[in-house]
Amino acid sequence: MSKLQEKIDLYTSEAEKLGIAIDADLFKLVAKGLGPSIYKEDAELVSSSNKAELDTIKKNFLIKKLGQEDNEKLDEAIQKVIDTLGSSNRRKYRALFYYLLVKELGAESAYEVVADDKEEEKPAAKEETKEVKAEKAEPKEESKPKKEKVVEEKVAEEKAVEKPAVEAPVVEAAVIEETEEQVDPETFLKEFDWEKYEEGIEAVEEEKLKEFDKALENTVGFVEERQVIDGTVVRITDREAIIDINSKSEGVISLNEFRYNPHLKVGDTVEVKVDKLEDSTGQLVLSHRKARVIKAWDRINAAHENDEIVTGYVKCRTKGGMIVDVFGIEAFLPGSQIDVKPIRDYDQYVDKNMEFKVVKINQEFKNIVVSHKALIEADLAEQKKEIISQLEKGQVLEGVVKNITSYGVFVDLGGVDGLVHITDLSWSRINHPSEIVELDQKLNVVILDFDDEKTRIQLGLKQLSKHPWEALDENLKIGDKVKGRVAIIADYGAFVEVSEGVEGLIHVSEMSWSTHLRSAQDFVKVGDEVEAVILTLDREERKMSLGIKQLQPDPWTDITTKYPVGSKHTGTVRNYTNFGVFVELEEGIDGLVYISDLSWTKKIKHPSDFVKVGDKLEVEVLELDVEGRKLNLGHKQTTENPWDKHEETYTIDSVHTGTIKEVNDKGAIVSFPDGVEAFVPGRHMSKEDGSKLAKGETAEFKVLEFNKEYRRLVVSHSAVYRAQEKRNIKAVNKKAESAEKTTLGDISDLADLKKKMESGK
Repeated sequence: MSKLQEKIDLYTSEAEKLGIAIDADLFKLVAKGLGPSIYKEDAELVSSSNKAELDTIKKNFLIKKLGQEDNEKLDEAIQKVIDTLGSSNRRKYRALFYYLLVKELGAESAYEVVADDKEEEKPAAKEETKEVKAEKAEPKEESKPKKEKVVEEKVAEEKAVEKPAVEAPVVEAAVIEETEEQVDPETFLKEFDWEKYEEGIEAVEEEKLKEFDKALENTVGFVEERQVIDGTVVRITDREAIIDINSKSEGVISLNEFRYNPHLKVGDTVEVKVDKLEDSTGQLVLSHRKARVIKAWDRINAAHENDEIVTGYVKCRTKGGMIVDVFGIEAFLPGSQIDVKPIRDYDQYVDKNMEFKVVKINQEFKNIVVSHKALIEADLAEQKKEIISQLEKGQVLEGVVKNITSYGVFVDLGGVDGLVHITDLSWSRINHPSEIVELDQKLNVVILDFDDEKTRIQLGLKQLSKHPWEALDENLKIGDKVKGRVAIIADYGAFVEVSEGVEGLIHVSEMSWSTHLRSAQDFVKVGDEVEAVILTLDREERKMSLGIKQLQPDPWTDITTKYPVGSKHTGTVRNYTNFGVFVELEEGIDGLVYISDLSWTKKIKHPSDFVKVGDKLEVEVLELDVEGRKLNLGHKQTTENPWDKHEETYTIDSVHTGTIKEVNDKGAIVSFPDGVEAFVPGRHMSKEDGSKLAKGETAEFKVLEFNKEYRRLVVSHSAVYRAQEKRNIKAVNKKAESAEKTTLGDISDLADLKKKMESGK
């Protein structure tokens, strides 16, 4: 199949995709008329949105071939073709565009390409033949347009019959020379090379064409600016590499562009981009870096898909890792992907070439992540399988400290990591693993346990030495005194290391004889050297309890002598609750003062209203329980009971002046000048005018009730004026009675006088 036919088949296929019907014969004529330009990919397309290209179509094609100059239908026809192909399809095949234009202009029947240069002589034809051959040698350059005109096919046929010596049509492939001799028409038609006429060029054997194309590869005629091709290193200087691209001259590239490849040598093939065919000095300008960037993404994607190893140049350090130059593109190397073990000095890798695997590509943001650790892990995979298969509990292995954390140490066993928990590093208590081991330290460890898949390995270090409890002095017993260092403090007590790896607990209750518990930090601090007494000792369970207070005598031993019932003392308020106050008489002896024993007169709701922690308080021993270690104290008992005097003062029905201190729903509290407080029921707060007493008012109150035992005093204001009313009523009644007696006597005397007068008549 010829190249022309391949192109025609391509255009026909594109037309079918667009739903356009094609007349094969007419389309073939149109395509052939375009000449060799259809064989170049950048020339066979036309943009319907490019005004310059449409103007070129009007001038070069329509005017000269179809004779459509100054035709009003020209612009309309072009617009219809654009609408037919679709405005969204910006790039159209030129042959398909011209074909539709011919159809729109109605020039189908008049389309044939014939010679136009009739006046040219034979020498000119020979020169034209040379130009055609040059075009064959350089197929990428567009051939100059030939002068052609369109005539009707019928006219051409008539001329061919009437004139046997007619000139052959001018085509781009070959020119038929005219001869002076007259040729017989029948002989001419019989011997006429129709293939040469249709193809526009003399037929050449396919093998010769392939040989010719191969010979032209990488020649200067095929090198264009901005093209990426392969070149050969022919010479290397201190600063530059000389590259041969089989052109008219060699190119020079700085060695800085080959930093990623320090092993560059003469004869190596490298890719370069042709920046300029000639600069101001006529020198060929090449760039290896630009060529790598152009092809870098294809290589990166291929390396990622095929799991290939790439070589990169570590440019610099950045936050969290390194920046690596891979194929001229910057990639990110995370710090965790540099090596299987943590890296502390990143700068040691700068300016070095390393091998990597591409592990992640973000096509949208053009981000690349590479890993050197993946290569190491692949190498260690087989070694790891072999080591894991041989693991057994109790086995002792040599390892290197790989990482130290607050909870333990990771040890590299030669490709397999195991964890030594902080509790398995030493028999004695430690605060951080760094107190025992250092990074990169070699040590022996024992395998304590691992899971079924052997992915988690638990190691131990202290198990390689004898347990300290086994070396503990066998003569130690309960009651012995020991010295040690406070290793750790908790809320409930302190752990004291009496010997290396052996600790005893001093509970906070064993730090002081005081029943008032405090924090262990009030007695000791970490690092203190203390002396204690062994309270319990269990060698099998490896437990020991100690006590400090046992070093001092028990203050409760002679408590009855020091603090007999009825004795008075001064103590310190240590704490209080809702029901009373704890008073410390001395270290280890505390007593409780109930809230009811704080004051004879005041009604106290909470002890904090009466005393504060740390206050000195006078107390009297009320009760003593030696076995239960309980001491009952009282404060009010240290003074006389004022209610003995109050009983004489506040007798029933006695009236006293007081002030309303507090008012509540049930009544009010009245305070008298001597400090005694009394309760006034609500119904006894009414004044003579009907209103009620308010807070802060002073008035007279009558005692209704007095209870010495419960210190209860009830008074009434209403009873004061009501008693006066009763007295006034009695006085009025007595006066009325006396007045009545006087009046009756007078009447009796008058009656007697009347009788005397009547008898005197």
